[in-house]
Amino acid sequence: MDQIVNKLLLSKLCTEGDNSIAVYNPADDSVIGYIPSLSSSEIYQKIEQSKAAQQKWQGKTASERSAVLQRWYQLVLENADDLARIMTMEQGKPLAEAKGEVMYGASFIQWFAEEAKRTYGETIPTPVASRRLMTIKQPVGVTAAITPWNFPIAMITRKAAPALAAGCSCLVKPANQTPLSAYAIAELAYQAGLPQELLVVINNHSSVVVGDIFCNHEDIKKLSFTGSTEVGRTLIKLTADTVKRTSMELGGNAPFIVFEDADLDAAVAGAVASKFRNAGQTCVCANRFYVHDSIYDQFVDKFITAVSHLKIGNGLDEGVSIGPLIDKKSKTNVLHLIDQARAQGAQLRFGGESLAGCFMQPTILSEVTQDMSIVSQEIFGPIAPVLRFNDVDDLIEKANDTIYGLASYFYTQDLNRAFKVAEALEYGMVGINEGIISTEVAPFGGVKQSGFGREGAKQGIEEYLSTKYLCIGGM
Repeated sequence: MDQIVNKLLLSKLCTEGDNSIAVYNPADDSVIGYIPSLSSSEIYQKIEQSKAAQQKWQGKTASERSAVLQRWYQLVLENADDLARIMTMEQGKPLAEAKGEVMYGASFIQWFAEEAKRTYGETIPTPVASRRLMTIKQPVGVTAAITPWNFPIAMITRKAAPALAAGCSCLVKPANQTPLSAYAIAELAYQAGLPQELLVVINNHSSVVVGDIFCNHEDIKKLSFTGSTEVGRTLIKLTADTVKRTSMELGGNAPFIVFEDADLDAAVAGAVASKFRNAGQTCVCANRFYVHDSIYDQFVDKFITAVSHLKIGNGLDEGVSIGPLIDKKSKTNVLHLIDQARAQGAQLRFGGESLAGCFMQPTILSEVTQDMSIVSQEIFGPIAPVLRFNDVDDLIEKANDTIYGLASYFYTQDLNRAFKVAEALEYGMVGINEGIISTEVAPFGGVKQSGFGREGAKQGIEEYLSTKYLCIGGM
C-alpha cells in the first residue's frame, strides 16, 4: 500500500481509548485501527468552519469548482488499487468488486465536475412590458450526508460531488464500520486542492448524536441519507423543526421477474449479479424472484448451477466471489430468515449453512409463496427466495405489494410486454433484461417508502441548488 494509505494511517488513525472507535475486518474480526470519536462541541466547531468555507467556495466560478473536482477524479483513478484494498479490509467485499465500486464512485466526481458548469437559470416571457423576469440557481449552503457501510465510497461521492459542484460544503457521517474509505476519499479531495473545511468526515460512537446535530442545526440546510426506511422516517421527523431540505434513499424489496419467453441464461446471469453482489447487502439487489410456472424448474436448476460456482472467502484472496457479511448480527438475521422460511414451507435447494465467522453460504429457496415472511422483508443477505406465477395481472399486484419502491427487474423478449410491465411496476428504477442498472448518468432513487429525491444524472445536482426568481421593473 502506497502514498494514500500511509498518509491515512499517519493522519487519521489514533490509538485505542475512550475517544476512539475500533475498525474491524469482517473477514477475520481483526482490528485494522482506531479513528477519533468527535465530541458534540467538536462537531459544532466543524459546522461553523464549514459554513465560513462554503461562503467563500460559492464565490468561485463553476469552472474553478469543476477543475478541483476533475483533479479529485484523477487522483481517485491513480489510487484506485489502494482505495479498493482499504474497502475490502473494512467492508469485506471481494477486491475486484471493491475496485469496481471505486471506479463507480469516481464516475460521480467526473460527472458532477462537468455538471457544475450547467446549472442554468432561465428567462421567462413577461406579462408586463416594463418588466423582465428570470431565475438563477444558487447553492443551498452547508449540507450533511449520512452514508451506509455497504458502499462506503460510492455513497459519499454520489452526495458530496454534486454538493461541491453546486457550491455547497458537505459534512459526511460514514458508518462506523467503514470510516477508513471515507477518510481516504476525502484525503484525495484535499490533495486535489479542496479546502478541508468543505468536505468534513465526522464520526462519533453514537450515530444518534451526529444525526440529531445534523437534523437540528440551523446552519445545515440540506440532509442526504442512505439507509433503512426506519431510520429515514426518524430523520425526516427531526428535520421538520428547521424545515430542512432532505433527500432519502431508503430500503428496498426488489422483485426479479422471469417471464416464460425470457432468455434463461441471461436471466440467470442477471439474477446472480443482482442478488449476490456484495453478498446480497445492497438496497437494489433482487429480493424475491417471480418465475413463470412453465420455466420454473428449469430456471431454478440453472440458478443453482451458477451459484454453486461462486467462491466464498476473504475478499483479498484471488477468485473470491462472495466475502463475509458485515458483522455477526447481520449473519444471525439472515440465518433467522432462512429458518423462518423453511418453517413456513419453503424448500432449501442450495446452501443455507453457516460458515466460520461472518461467512455463510449463498442460499436458494424454492416453493416460496407470497404469504411467507421473507417475501415482505428486506433480506440484505445472500438468500434468493423463488416464487411461481402464471397470471401477469396477479404477478404485478404481488410485485407491488410492498411499502418499498426502489428497484425492480424483469426479463422478457416481448417488447409490448416490456413497456406495459415497466409502467405498471411501482418502483423508481426498472431493469429490463439487466441485473445491474446503476450508473452516474441516470437518476437513482425510489418511490413509496423507499424515499424521495434523486442522485446522479442531471437531477442529482438540483438537490443542492435553490431557484431564485428575479423580477426587474422599470424597463
